[in-house]
Amino acid sequence: MLRFPPQFTGCLAVLLLFLVACEGTNNTATQKDTNPNIILLMADDHGWGDTGYNGNDTILTPHLDRMAGSGLQFNRFYAAAPVCSPTRGSCITGRHPYRYGIYTANAGMMKPEEITLAEAVKTKGYRTGHFGKWHLGTLTNDTIDANRGGRKLDVYSPPWDNGFDVCFSTESKVPTWDPMITPSKEALDVGNRTPGDHFGTFYWTGPGQIETDNLEGDDSRVIMDRAIPFVQKSVESDEPFLAVIWFHTPHLPVLTGEKYRNMYPGMSEDIQHYYGCITAMDEQIGRLLTTLEELGADENTLIFYTSDNGPEGATRINRTQGSTNGLRGRKRSLYEGGVRVPGIMYWPERITQPSKVDLPVSTSDYYPTILDILDIEMHSQPMVDGISLVPLLEGKMDTRPTPIGFQFKDQLSWVEGKYKLYSPDQGESWELYDIDADPGETSDISTENGTMVTRLRSDLLRWVESCEKSNQGSDYK
Repeated sequence: MLRFPPQFTGCLAVLLLFLVACEGTNNTATQKDTNPNIILLMADDHGWGDTGYNGNDTILTPHLDRMAGSGLQFNRFYAAAPVCSPTRGSCITGRHPYRYGIYTANAGMMKPEEITLAEAVKTKGYRTGHFGKWHLGTLTNDTIDANRGGRKLDVYSPPWDNGFDVCFSTESKVPTWDPMITPSKEALDVGNRTPGDHFGTFYWTGPGQIETDNLEGDDSRVIMDRAIPFVQKSVESDEPFLAVIWFHTPHLPVLTGEKYRNMYPGMSEDIQHYYGCITAMDEQIGRLLTTLEELGADENTLIFYTSDNGPEGATRINRTQGSTNGLRGRKRSLYEGGVRVPGIMYWPERITQPSKVDLPVSTSDYYPTILDILDIEMHSQPMVDGISLVPLLEGKMDTRPTPIGFQFKDQLSWVEGKYKLYSPDQGESWELYDIDADPGETSDISTENGTMVTRLRSDLLRWVESCEKSNQGSDYK
């Protein structure tokens, strides 16, 4: 960013006003022309192999396929963690979850000292909205709700306290069809709830405000019914917006309506429900794209799509039908299948040459990328793990300049270019993989690459120490 001495700023302002006047009103640049609208779309437990564009010939995801074919399709896109909450926090802070103390799902909260993406873009006049699953703290401190709601002030951290103006949010999971109603146990993950009773998780729109209308049918539609009016109002009032739309699909309990099941004739009931709910979500993404086109806002809207982690289940049984397309591991694993997820960047005005990107990219890159695009510098910014992808957009990034680190329970991992160092036991043993040559992580090459293992391990452990210092508050001083 160019900076000028204070004595020059007045002269520059006069000069700019003169140039704009000379251009005439038809060519006057507005905020809408320069600052893109931003939409972060995220599915829940959406496997790498569960999109058409990633090679699944059965599942119907035409709108995701269109976005991938018209934007940047990331072949190595990583969730920051192999479970829900930690990854979500990385999207809106640019930081690894172990820096802010959300190690796993249903644990920790978004700390007030953290600077969120919503708070950052508001410095540029953005209108902000969160729709769908939050999972970064409880949304009530006096009502029994979801996994942790109740009198637990120590984990109360709703989206409206983290920079979001408009909210339609749940603390955690809901069924993917009729989200307020407990389904049959075949949908899985219903606990000891009684089918037909209220599921126990509410949609909240503000402090003490529970939404009770229009909550039937496909949950992705229920969410989009709130997100689209937010988009429409923002565009019509000429306000740039940030919309964070985090679907529950296809997290358990998984089920869908007859319309979507019938799109997969001859397949098992489990697959019909699983694929059907993803197709229903894709349909709502298409509805969002159509709305942007009708508003004339599609060209200058930046959209990211991804999943919070890989597919549920140790194996594909019952409703845990998600596919890693041959990648090792699933949800809760730092092998590729647990953290490599669908990743798309779609921005028609800036991405005029669609391409597939092979370098590693992470959910932690959202925050620094968007701040770079908007030319935002936050004071007292805590340490960020992500990188700006603006050089990638400009054709100036062939390799990732910094590695990507992972921590989850006893597992550690370090991704540097095509190499990935992995430990299943807090550093007691180490494995090394060439991800380009061996994406399925079938051949450990650590023995013949001892020098590389030593170097990568040293870098990883130094980063782990840095994360712990951050978590102890060093970044907030």
